[in-house]
Amino acid sequence: MKVIAEFTLVPIGVGVSLSPYVAECGRVLRRSGVKAELHANGTNLEGDWDAVMAAVKRCHEAVHRKGAPRIFSTLKINTRTDRGQTMADKIASVEEK
Repeated sequence: MKVIAEFTLVPIGVGVSLSPYVAECGRVLRRSGVKAELHANGTNLEGDWDAVMAAVKRCHEAVHRKGAPRIFSTLKINTRTDRGQTMADKIASVEEK
């Protein structure tokens, strides 16, 4: 099943600057084969359900290895069975209206 998801990872107990940890997660996502688009408050993901979930897990593992003792994440998931849809399709649909 294909999925479009919004993923936000917040390392806890690492101080004020989170960008080194978010960048580590970004490196994991780039290697995952899942389409990932960073935005100001998270990352949009597109791909096969299992690949997206595995990438999220690997992000958690990598950020823990980097020293974050705790991580809080949110994950919003969108699936469709009536037709295929990409992140770009969703954006284009809104922009054309």
